[in-house]
Amino acid sequence: MSNPFTVSLVCWHDGEPMLRAIREAVFIREQGVPAELEWDEFDATCRHALALGLSGEAVGCGRILPNGHIGRICVMPPWRKQKVGTAIMESLLNEARSRGYKIVDVDAQTHAVPFYENFGFIRQGKEFMDAGLPHIKMTLALKPR
Repeated sequence: MSNPFTVSLVCWHDGEPMLRAIREAVFIREQGVPAELEWDEFDATCRHALALGLSGEAVGCGRILPNGHIGRICVMPPWRKQKVGTAIMESLLNEARSRGYKIVDVDAQTHAVPFYENFGFIRQGKEFMDAGLPHIKMTLALKPR
């Protein structure tokens, strides 16, 4: 059975309205991240994974920075537990491999650590607070294809 969504890699310029809508809903409204911490200068230089439902609605996103840092992965509530996050992560990891990155990292919200561990990410260091939420740095050594 095929997924009821697609994931595409887009630049900020092309995906901004939908990327903003998802991140505002999840990070700012649901999780209480201050808007001034959510939006940064890095969006313009990132590749963004954008998940769309088959009717075109924006359902999830994530990004990879030019230095291999993956972040801002989120999925709209009605779409959780449907492998949207997994597909977003796979898309971003494929992009990292295509760029020849040897290692990628995430600052994982602690509740999401098992999600990242499923991809082989390993915890690094101690828990820290970011935007009022507990996080832990995790890294993944990428194997060539």
